[in-house]
Amino acid sequence: KANLKDSPFLFSIFVVLKKILTYLFCLNVFLSNSQHDSINFKSRKIILSTSSALVTTGSLFYLNKAWYQNYNTGKFHFFNDNKAWLQMDKVGHVYTNYQLSKYMMQSFEWAGFNKKQSLLIGGNIGLAYMTCIEIMDGYSDGWGFSWGDMISNTAGTYLCIGQQHFFNEQKIWFKFSFSQSGLAQYNPNLLGNSLPLEILKDYNGQTYWLSFNPLSFKTNKPKNQILNMLNLSLGYSAYGMIGGNYNQFLIQNNNGNVLKLNRERRFYLSLDIDLTKIKTKHKVLKTLFSAFNCVKIPFPTLQFAKSGIRFYPLYF
Repeated sequence: KANLKDSPFLFSIFVVLKKILTYLFCLNVFLSNSQHDSINFKSRKIILSTSSALVTTGSLFYLNKAWYQNYNTGKFHFFNDNKAWLQMDKVGHVYTNYQLSKYMMQSFEWAGFNKKQSLLIGGNIGLAYMTCIEIMDGYSDGWGFSWGDMISNTAGTYLCIGQQHFFNEQKIWFKFSFSQSGLAQYNPNLLGNSLPLEILKDYNGQTYWLSFNPLSFKTNKPKNQILNMLNLSLGYSAYGMIGGNYNQFLIQNNNGNVLKLNRERRFYLSLDIDLTKIKTKHKVLKTLFSAFNCVKIPFPTLQFAKSGIRFYPLYF
């Protein structure tokens, strides 16, 4: 039986498989939330409960059969990966659970559930789903139950639920952006050998954002639509990583010179657009704006890191 610790390729495929199934879970919620308005609430509840149950149980069953069963140790154990990837993977867990909670709450509201039910049941379904995956990790050879992942999952869920409870809306949006780092070529098995895989696997190219409008916290909100749509955005990323905890090998350029990669955290200050503040009476457009509000809009950006301050005319 192969050991994941000794196989970065299998290890990375496992990570990608989990992410793809999670995003399929989100897609299912988005599709159920986009059904025609003439369907009554009873039918909507049937559609939502049936599709969610099928995708949830089906994907967990597939993961167990296709992956976990082959690497089952039979003994539950813990795995401390809190120092890996300069915590970019942990921020990714916060982001994923935030999105799951947001889409599930919207879907429960669409199906006619009241606010309390949408928050307590809809908002926590994503967390329950990810907890099942974490428990299966706990029985997997070369992996394990990660308290860091679990704390991040919970933080993402309650960042979303808490805002919906206290503000009845999302004032602080958790967003994502990606641009190719150029480092995947040096370790394609771990970081991806194509653009779709790099988006999922290359933490060097990912940036996570907290996007908010400071004026939205005022009692008297501005009437100007542009001011309502324009957000301040704070970002986090990391660079220089071709391995989880350290860079396992030296990189040489075409001239044979060794390239020194310094692993560093990077912080960003930028602007953003809250797509949900775009006024439209078209329900499909409203759903699309809400769905794509998980992605940061490119804007001029300031980057702060140990290597210095850098200005990007347009950063994504």
